[in-house]
Amino acid sequence: MTRINPHELIWRRSSRSGNNLNCVEIARVPEAVAVRDSKDPEGPALVFTSTAFTAFLRRL
Repeated sequence: MTRINPHELIWRRSSRSGNNLNCVEIARVPEAVAVRDSKDPEGPALVFTSTAFTAFLRRL
């Protein structure tokens, strides 16, 4: 597996979160999606395959 540097990713937050920092941010990486806590941008990020992330969103 390729090592991902979270500082090189373009992170985005839902427009519905407004100024609230209690949300998650996502970034696309090749064939995957990285997810992190917006309150802790220097903290860890979880990486899911695109298929797994899409399945998660469909079940919300």
